[in-house]
Amino acid sequence: MTSDLSDLLSPDFILVDLAVSSKKALFHQLGQVAGPALALDAATVSAALAERERLGSTGFGGGVAIPHARIAGVAQIVVMVARLAKPIDFAAVDDAPVDIVVAMFSPPDAGAEHLKALARVSRRFRDREFVDKLRGAASRDAFYALLTADETRDAA
Repeated sequence: MTSDLSDLLSPDFILVDLAVSSKKALFHQLGQVAGPALALDAATVSAALAERERLGSTGFGGGVAIPHARIAGVAQIVVMVARLAKPIDFAAVDDAPVDIVVAMFSPPDAGAEHLKALARVSRRFRDREFVDKLRGAASRDAFYALLTADETRDAA
């Protein structure tokens, strides 16, 4: 099974060394970038992420969080990945602060596809070695290259 995220990700949706001090500030910044790119109001995107987070933390451990939302007006599932300049508290399952954030936006009717994409992203970011490589990526281009590399193709 392919593990690259190239079908869900665009280079414009890679944020490296994003400076935020809280989840609220993070969601605001994600909305500022994703909103215009998705032809949506930035506040709508931020509010959708915050609303989902109120249901329970999307921090799943190892310094990674996957906030996600289904938003009217989103045409297809897209992913935005941010490496934070400094880790923030995310009330993650392991209580570790988060420095890698994978935001996922889906159309409201993308039921099974939303869950499949979420599972795929989750599997990819459970790989601690992969996440460590992302933390060490020197540039946005290197970060994007890691995210779009197909591990099955690279395995020898």
